[in-house]
Amino acid sequence: MGDDSEWRKLPTDQKCEHKVWKARLTGYEEALKLFQRIDDDKSPEWGKFLGLVKKFVTESNTVAQLKGLEAAFVFVENAHIATRTVGEVVSGVVCKVFNQPKARAKDMGSDICLMYIEIEKAEAVQEELMKGLDNKNPKIVLACVETIRKALCEFGAKTLTLKPIVKVLPKLFESREKVVRDGAKQLAVEVYRWIRDALRPSLQNISPVQLKELEEEWVKVPPGAARQSRFLRSQQDLRVKYQQQQQQGEPGGDDQDGDEIEDSAPQVDAYELLEPVDILSKLPKDFYEKIEAKKWQERKEALDALEALAKNPKLEAGDYGDLVRALKKVIGKDTNVMLVSLAAKCLAGLAAGLRKKFGTYASHVVPTILEKFKEKKAQVVQALQETIDAVYLTTTLQNLSEDVLAVMDNKNPSIKQQASLFLVRSLRLSTTASLPKSLVKLLCAALLKQVNDSTPDVRDAAFEALGTMMKVVGEKTLNPLLADLDKAKLDKIKDSAEKMEAVGRKKGDEKSVPAQPAPMASSKSSVPPKKVPLAKKTKPAAGGTHLDGGKTKKPKNNELAEAQLSVEVCEEKAAAVLPAACMQQLDSSNWKERLASMEDFLKAVEQMDGSEMPCQALVQMLAKKPGWKESNFQVLQLKMDVVAVVAQRGRFSKTSASVVLDALVDKVGDVKCGGKAKEALTAIAEACFLPWTAEQVVSMAFAQKNPKNQAETLNWLANAIKEFGFAGVNVKAFINNVKTALGASNPAVRTAAIYLLGVMFLYMGAPLRMFFEDEKPALLSQIDTEFQKMQGQTPPAATRGSSGRAADQETEEQDDGGAAEVVDLLPRTDISDKITGEMVAKMGDKNWKIRKEGLDQMAAVLSEAKLVKPALGDLPTALRARLGDSNKILVQQTLSILQQLAIAMGPGSRQHVKTLGIPVVTALGDGKNTVRSAALSTLTAWVEQTGLKEWLEGEELSEELKRENPFLRQELLCWLSERLATVHSVPLDLQLCLAPLYTCLEDRNGEVRKKAQDALPVFMTHLGFSKMNKAAGKLKPASKDQVLALLEKAKSSMPAKPIKGPTSAPPVKLAPSEAAAAAAAMPLDLEASEPKIPKAASAAKGKSSQSVKKPPVKGEEDRSGPLFILVPNRKEQRAKEEKSLKVLKWNFGVPRDEYVEQLKTQMAPCVAKWLQEDLFHADFQHHVKAINAMIERLEVEKEAVVSCLDLILKWFTLRFFDTNTSVLMKALEFLKLLFLSLSKQDYHLSELEANAFIPYAVLKMGESKDVVRKDVRVIMGMMCKVYPTSRIFPFIMEGTKSKNSKQRAECLEEIGCLITLCGVSVCQPTAAKALKEIAVHIGDRDTSVRNAALNTIVVVYNACGEQVYKLIGNLSEKDLSMLEERIKRSAKETAQPPKQAEDKLPRTAASNANMLRKPTGDEQPAAQLRQRVQNTPAVLQAPCEVTPEFRLDLDLLEDDLSPIRELPELVQLDSGNLEPMALPTPKPNLTSTLEHQQCPISTITAVISKITSRDLNTSIQGLTQMDTVFHQYSRSNVMVSNVNQFLISTMIQLRLAHSSHMADPRLPKQEVSKLYGAVISSIMTMFSVDVLAQEASPGVLKDLLEILLTILVDPRVEDLPQGQKVLPSINRLLMQLFKDADKTNLLSALLVLLQDTLSSPVSSKFTDVVIKCLWRMMKFLPETIAHVNLDSILLDIHNFMKVFPKNALRQLPNDMAHRTLKTLLHTLCRLTGPKILDHLTLIENRKESELESYLQSVNVVKPKDKAELLQILKKISIKESDREGLVELWEYKQKHPHIDLSPFLQNMSHTFQTFIEQGLASINAEKRVTAKIHPLSTGECAAPPTEHLRPSVYMERLKALRQINGLENMDVPSGTGSVSGDCEKPDVKLSLFQDKLRMLHGLENKQKQDDTEGILKLSSHLLQGPEQALPQSPVKPPSSRPKLDDLRRRLERIKNNR
Repeated sequence: MGDDSEWRKLPTDQKCEHKVWKARLTGYEEALKLFQRIDDDKSPEWGKFLGLVKKFVTESNTVAQLKGLEAAFVFVENAHIATRTVGEVVSGVVCKVFNQPKARAKDMGSDICLMYIEIEKAEAVQEELMKGLDNKNPKIVLACVETIRKALCEFGAKTLTLKPIVKVLPKLFESREKVVRDGAKQLAVEVYRWIRDALRPSLQNISPVQLKELEEEWVKVPPGAARQSRFLRSQQDLRVKYQQQQQQGEPGGDDQDGDEIEDSAPQVDAYELLEPVDILSKLPKDFYEKIEAKKWQERKEALDALEALAKNPKLEAGDYGDLVRALKKVIGKDTNVMLVSLAAKCLAGLAAGLRKKFGTYASHVVPTILEKFKEKKAQVVQALQETIDAVYLTTTLQNLSEDVLAVMDNKNPSIKQQASLFLVRSLRLSTTASLPKSLVKLLCAALLKQVNDSTPDVRDAAFEALGTMMKVVGEKTLNPLLADLDKAKLDKIKDSAEKMEAVGRKKGDEKSVPAQPAPMASSKSSVPPKKVPLAKKTKPAAGGTHLDGGKTKKPKNNELAEAQLSVEVCEEKAAAVLPAACMQQLDSSNWKERLASMEDFLKAVEQMDGSEMPCQALVQMLAKKPGWKESNFQVLQLKMDVVAVVAQRGRFSKTSASVVLDALVDKVGDVKCGGKAKEALTAIAEACFLPWTAEQVVSMAFAQKNPKNQAETLNWLANAIKEFGFAGVNVKAFINNVKTALGASNPAVRTAAIYLLGVMFLYMGAPLRMFFEDEKPALLSQIDTEFQKMQGQTPPAATRGSSGRAADQETEEQDDGGAAEVVDLLPRTDISDKITGEMVAKMGDKNWKIRKEGLDQMAAVLSEAKLVKPALGDLPTALRARLGDSNKILVQQTLSILQQLAIAMGPGSRQHVKTLGIPVVTALGDGKNTVRSAALSTLTAWVEQTGLKEWLEGEELSEELKRENPFLRQELLCWLSERLATVHSVPLDLQLCLAPLYTCLEDRNGEVRKKAQDALPVFMTHLGFSKMNKAAGKLKPASKDQVLALLEKAKSSMPAKPIKGPTSAPPVKLAPSEAAAAAAAMPLDLEASEPKIPKAASAAKGKSSQSVKKPPVKGEEDRSGPLFILVPNRKEQRAKEEKSLKVLKWNFGVPRDEYVEQLKTQMAPCVAKWLQEDLFHADFQHHVKAINAMIERLEVEKEAVVSCLDLILKWFTLRFFDTNTSVLMKALEFLKLLFLSLSKQDYHLSELEANAFIPYAVLKMGESKDVVRKDVRVIMGMMCKVYPTSRIFPFIMEGTKSKNSKQRAECLEEIGCLITLCGVSVCQPTAAKALKEIAVHIGDRDTSVRNAALNTIVVVYNACGEQVYKLIGNLSEKDLSMLEERIKRSAKETAQPPKQAEDKLPRTAASNANMLRKPTGDEQPAAQLRQRVQNTPAVLQAPCEVTPEFRLDLDLLEDDLSPIRELPELVQLDSGNLEPMALPTPKPNLTSTLEHQQCPISTITAVISKITSRDLNTSIQGLTQMDTVFHQYSRSNVMVSNVNQFLISTMIQLRLAHSSHMADPRLPKQEVSKLYGAVISSIMTMFSVDVLAQEASPGVLKDLLEILLTILVDPRVEDLPQGQKVLPSINRLLMQLFKDADKTNLLSALLVLLQDTLSSPVSSKFTDVVIKCLWRMMKFLPETIAHVNLDSILLDIHNFMKVFPKNALRQLPNDMAHRTLKTLLHTLCRLTGPKILDHLTLIENRKESELESYLQSVNVVKPKDKAELLQILKKISIKESDREGLVELWEYKQKHPHIDLSPFLQNMSHTFQTFIEQGLASINAEKRVTAKIHPLSTGECAAPPTEHLRPSVYMERLKALRQINGLENMDVPSGTGSVSGDCEKPDVKLSLFQDKLRMLHGLENKQKQDDTEGILKLSSHLLQGPEQALPQSPVKPPSSRPKLDDLRRRLERIKNNR
């Protein structure tokens, strides 16, 4: 008892936790009493028990548990904080209560669960109960089933989620326990009570016995709708209403409250309750092979397997593209009708199983299905009907309308009939809202054609379709479109509409599924839920079809044609209402009587009752003789007045109007009567509607030949449109007439037509201009000017009554606007045939460059087509895949294409929203801001064309919001907020976005939360607060409170709903002020930020005052895209067109308009739209702006600039004709930068580009302004780098014939420069002919021209000597004396004693130094020429500079037969002491062109260009010639500047052979082997020349290594006839590269190649070969480290380690790359020591990689090495062992060069440090002497390793030997020339090399014979043709040591020839 007394003193909450069960029992009892006493649900007392409630229900003692359950129930019922305990309490109930044997405990546990549901926690309770169903204890399972059943019975199916319950029912039916199965049956009955037949499909797989039992139970369920009997706390007001209804005895009333209560039984779609089945993975593996099999049995087997899978009522979403295409092919092309039917059933199954997700493929299969309706087999037709009906349910009629309309004109009547019947079935499921007026018009027009078809079945189907359409959209909408039908046909349509109404009423009473024809009923269990309310929605439309005839009698009469009356009947009716005198005098011959008669006529008509007025009779009387040919204008004016009054007052029909219209039109141009005629026409237009009247009047006017009438008719029409408005006008007919008027010869007619276009522009907007783009430029300019006048003006309000009526008919329920109708009239191109399989395959290629090429081709197709049809074939799939491309540049390009595509398709884009639009939304989540911006711009462009409705339908947008991507969420929410704020109504599917929207409110990203909060008011505007509040009720407690607070806040700031009107209907309209800008948007621009086809303004009455939404003004953001668009093969196509004269050739004296327009058209697809506008703008400031933009983007868009270079150059030639200096200077600035960029790219102008530009640049050389001429000359000089000078020469020669003296002078000076740079060979066609033409100008009257001509001849004289007189021909004595005087003066001024010998030696291009002398007075123009030569870039001069060592070119001396006035004395030499010199022997077949060139740069370029030829023989010939060039010029710098160009050409040929020739079956493999041998041999020859081998750049070496290694690992090479020889040759070439190429460049190339290899998916074999090459290079590093630029190499390693850090390298499959890099760094550190850290100067940010830290770690001395070093130093400090220690220290340094001794010596005495330094130096000297002496005994080469590979070593040796033997003797007699004036005397050189020669002399004599034989052998091998075998082993390059005997013989031969 002592213990009892203790716990009894405890407070209640502690008793509940006590270990004694009695204490807990007492605590539960006290808690129960306490809970019952608390009145406030928010009392703090509740909080004390918050954590104890779970223990109440999980009590282990049975007695105490019952009391705890009671207390817990009261707590849950009354406590405000009870919602926080739902999870743990219900879980405890399930686990610890439902397993109790006592029924009372189970009941109380169930009550607690139900109470939690009542306090709004149904989801949490259901979740825990569903978990209990998986418990192994059958008692718990049964209790959970029963609790769920009770909850469903009491609270209804709207409170609990039925899908998980239905999902678990089959599992419960399989339970072993009968009680569980019985409970499951009761639960299934309860579920059936709420959702009825929607449950059946989910239980089809249970046992038949159980299903039969269920069927029996289901029959017993009462038929009425189920209602909830218990209500949530938030539904208490609903409970009160329900009780009131029960008291009043109206449980099933039809009032609103009853409907609300009845709504507790939701309409559930069985489809939503089903689990999707993945059938793609279950398809047979050989399905696609079998379905393509030739045997029909195999195809049937594949289709049978698919049919079984397609029967699943719900299919898992996936990529069904291939499957749909396979079925489509069977339906369209299979000849077996049974298989066609089977494929159609499979396709229907896919459509029904996927529903909206199948909409992506709908547009692909519908055309095939419709075409297949030509099949006559009933079985096939029925299957196709079911298929197309199932497909329709996945999309909308508007998306399929294009395909349906396309077959309406088919010749096969069965296709037309079935298309109409499909429309009947689909229209029955449509509503007015789903049928926009533009679609109704199109369908109606197509069906009206079939009404008159010769086939009865086609006619009947058309009538039925029109009747169904009338029933859906109403007679009021459809009647104006049926105005031309006769009464019988109209009645038949109305009968069809009435029959459809009867069917609708009959099926509408069933309140289940909407009325559908048999074929439209899906094979699935139910119809999608969206279709359920359609039967109700169609009733208002049906009711609205009955027109109020009293209000619209007049339009109705006008719609019915009035019968034509005879003349007699008309006279009779007129006599009854007109005075007798009036009738008698109408045809009087006296004009006064006729005048009096007409006055009486007019009075009588004015007093007549309008309803009784015989209009036709009266106007017919006006035609009585003389009728409308009345000669008196007064009488004629009265007649027109009568017509106006009759039309205004009477019931004036179109028949009556037809009587007088022709006459009125004939007089409309009359000076006196024209005004009256226009008034009469206006009255008739008001009576018969303007659209009909205008069409008749204009057609009559242009049927005449009177231009005055035509002009006035158009003027009247323009004013009438302003008065009546534009509604209902036949735009297409008007446009045709206006085009006729624009082509008239009379200017007044053209002016009137342009004015009419301006008025139409007010209403139609920018699309109007698209109809006239084919007009002449001048006319188009006038139209644009007129459009600009209309900017800022608003269409005037209609003032005529008839317009009001027409507007009511035409604009009511209008949702697409006038512009959409205009767009429908535009001609569109079908690009489906241009979207080839090859293009689609390119877009999906693994190589991003090929993917880009495919996208470029697609962009080019769109740019060319402008407006396209929505038939896109397989393009959507390809573009959708590219939106997920890893290359972000391609993603942006894809988005640009999609933007362009949306504008091109216009409203037709709607059918591709799900396919292409939604993936654009996904792109909003990209991590790059540029991609998101592009996606947002594309998305906006799409919505402008499609409207927002298609985007909000379905669950796609909600699924996108569910993605946990902050970028996607914030961008999409922001976009939705902006868009929803502008629309009037939205689909109900917008509710699906609420759940993810609420999730965004709690997102971790603050920006997402902000955007979600901003979106709440906009969503609330459309959905309402109640729906959003209800959706928030399903959230978790913590989330719910927060969201509800935000909803309350948003409720106060909810904006007003937009007013429904044209401005809110997509696409957004443009005001007239934006019309011109939008008009200029055609042709379409890929880069525009928000391009769209603007909507026309509406002219409906009362709507003119509405504000028109304007798009954002164009700004800089519009110019963010690329300026130039790379269109593949477009330049080549332009060249072909110009060559074949399909377009104007760019050749004119002054540019005409047609040239400008042609260029504008050609540039349209190649440049950005805004740039083209600026380029062709009338204002020069736009030109400057455009050029500035091009300058900024020149380097960024190099490839695109080259692709349209011809167009750019052509445009700049137009600027040469401008008079504005600022534009001209800016143009020249751009051209200089352009040609500089082209030369850097090694680009060569094509013939098209050169012919289009150079003649006009030459023309500009005669500009009067010096600054312009100077820039033009600079450009001409730069042109030589990109175009052969020999081909520039003729253009400049043509300029010398100009009448402009400045141009002649400048051209002559430019010719002098060309000859100076390239020799006389530049003169074309021959030097003699060209020089004769130049010499003519010596006698010119202009001084500057004479001087220029004389200076040019002097240049030739300096190059050719006295031969110039033969070349220039006969001159007059005066001209000849002037020339001789100029030559003498030039010689005197340039003669210098040390260089006199130059005049006696053969002159080369390098000997023209005398041209650089200072000019005299009359030679000022020549001074400019020489200044031009001095300013020439070094690239041009370098090939012609010859170094002094090789100034004596023996080959040229042999060929130059010109006389030599004095020969230098030759020194007799003793050949015994000299080394032989192997001089290359010129090949006997060397081309004569190359042999005779003074400066062969142009010829070398031409030969190199041969190498890239696709013709193998041409390429091999070029390679053979290059072998000769290398030998001939190996001792000069002529080839230095062409090394990279040569290597690039060889690489191109190697790639061509590897990619094309190897795969070409037509090409003999022997030829390929031959080509490989020739290329490799030529490259080896080049690298054998030291000077050239060092010139290969890193980039070129990298590309060369890449292609060589690619060939090396290609297994196909071994299969070649001589493949076994090619591979060793490549190996030898690689070895030669490693030895002879620049080590820095080669190592850099290998590092970059390894980086690229690891970054791209290449074979491991290739990677291994690259790594082996690096290891080979590392073997040479100890010998070549002195020649390696460590700064550059370390920069490359730094870049490599940035891309591939240590961790990334280790993660590679093969660690060889990591080991290689590590070994390379260790080797560098070993060879350079700590000083390597000083070579990081080129690295800007060293922290970007691990290089610096790694080098520091490598240079740290290891403890072992440190101990060894200290031991050696200790040994040195001992006197007895100091020598031995020094030797060990020297060896230690050789072994560890990276270790710095300074830290170890700094603490020692200075004497000791000096001792060590001197000792090491002594040992080092001894070792070097030993290394030099040792080869004397072994016979090896004595050259140090570091100098072995340096060409300079051999050069120094050669020079020293020449000095010793007198070859470089400078002591020549006066008057003899020297080879080089800069050479030093031999004693100076001798002193430099004396020591070295002493050592080498004996060695070189010893090895002379062997070395000479080896060199000669290699030389002869390299001179052989490509057919000869390749060298078997690499040999040293030929040395420069000549044989003196050969040298002597050659010099003697030269002397004899002179």
